[in-house]
Amino acid sequence: MHKKMTITLDESVYKALYLHVGRGKMSQFIENAVTKELSLESIEDQYKLMAADQARIAEFAEWEAGLNSDEVASWEW
Repeated sequence: MHKKMTITLDESVYKALYLHVGRGKMSQFIENAVTKELSLESIEDQYKLMAADQARIAEFAEWEAGLNSDEVASWEW
């Protein structure tokens, strides 16, 4: 079942979309793009990329090493 929705786009985005996919195909194009972005596989792929990011891991380790247990214990969770 499809639902009708109104969205607002910047004029330049609309023009690029119009030129790229055409007037009658915009809804399907947007649906495909959003579906791909929201898919579980996409999220899992993003987590895999983050896990493989050595610079990010090193930055986290540096941050974690700078914490002291008293400071962490005082945080409200």
